[in-house]
Amino acid sequence: MEIPTMILPDAVDFPNFEFELPIGNIPQYTPLVVPPSDLRSPSGVVPQTSTSESQTPSGMSQVNIPIMNVKVPVPESEILITAGTTAVISVAATLSATAAFKWLVKILKPILKMLWKKISGNKKPKT
Repeated sequence: MEIPTMILPDAVDFPNFEFELPIGNIPQYTPLVVPPSDLRSPSGVVPQTSTSESQTPSGMSQVNIPIMNVKVPVPESEILITAGTTAVISVAATLSATAAFKWLVKILKPILKMLWKKISGNKKPKT
């Protein structure tokens, strides 16, 4: 008995590929210098002081408290009115939504219980 043989075509010669190894860029940073806690200015250096009074942002007026002699910044009336109106509306909306939700729960709870009993009561176990 003769062993069968196959004649295969010659292999195709593919060119060799050469890949360069990837080079990663290592991140570098300059370290943060933290001054010591007991840092003092050298002798002979005069610190700069600002002679201007404390500046208030535009739209702010100051009210003087006579007992403590302190000026307190107060926003303009338009800003105070807007903030007060927003607070009143949000509180009113929250209280009315809470009352409406409680009323709906009180009304719908018995109805939903009755529907659940009807739906679950109609199912009979199969034997």
